[in-house]
Amino acid sequence: MKRFLLSITIFAAAAAMIVGCSSKAKWGEKERREVRDEVRAYRDMVYLENLADVEFDEFSGDVVEAIEIDYPVYTTFVELPGKGDTVEIYVVSTIVSELNADAHNMRNIFPYPQLVADGILPPALDKQAQRAFYDCFARKVRNYYPSTEAFFEAVVNDDPSTSMLTMFQQQCAADLFDWNVVVDETTIFFD
Repeated sequence: MKRFLLSITIFAAAAAMIVGCSSKAKWGEKERREVRDEVRAYRDMVYLENLADVEFDEFSGDVVEAIEIDYPVYTTFVELPGKGDTVEIYVVSTIVSELNADAHNMRNIFPYPQLVADGILPPALDKQAQRAFYDCFARKVRNYYPSTEAFFEAVVNDDPSTSMLTMFQQQCAADLFDWNVVVDETTIFFD
């Protein structure tokens, strides 16, 4: 009987240690907050710099959730040799999935006020006209780039193919709103 009670006590102590250790290894609010702070370092990326604070918080929550799903034990994630690179991969893959999900997310890379300042679009377009523009632009981008990753890489690296993006923007503006952008050295006119 003593052996039985001693065995149960040892078993209970071992189970308590396992449960205690595993609960420490899981993600808590503190761990999620730490990773969100790491994601904040990417706020100056092209897609992310135009997000409102609420949108960025939602985005960083999506990144943390994806990491937590793939690394359910927090200590495994923290001990990764290239943890920073891993966070960057998740940031980029979350951006790519958002672009694939909705063409209107292009507005975060090419915001309407910037397109107005660049002379691509006129001021005071309503939301429906802006959405039509971004849908047209996304269609042209999808037809030109073999993947969203290739498009995003072109935008991030600011390689020469970004001039192709300007041409797509001008084509959509001309197709949808029946105007041509005429660039004079001093003034921009909309026909």
